[in-house]
Amino acid sequence: MIKRLVLDVLKPHKPSVVELSEGLSNLNGIEGVNIIIYEIDQNVENAKVIIAGESIDFEVVKRKLEEMGATIHSVDEVAAGKKIIEEVRTPQDRSARI
Repeated sequence: MIKRLVLDVLKPHKPSVVELSEGLSNLNGIEGVNIIIYEIDQNVENAKVIIAGESIDFEVVKRKLEEMGATIHSVDEVAAGKKIIEEVRTPQDRSARI
């Protein structure tokens, strides 16, 4: 049972992020969608897509994105189970950045 997905997505300029977020938020099991554009090129936009819900079907999300002309570059985070476990910083996280 997936509760949160964070995806790196490549999308054309059309549909807009508003249309893309509405299309995803209308899928069963999805309660919220955030889309952040972090790079714009002449033909495409790179976006971080954050999806939250009680029962997210990854294949349905993937199919919807493809129908709207978008491609998943990577799955950057998945939270599944009865509750979402938030990331916790550890000493190893600090040393990895040095």
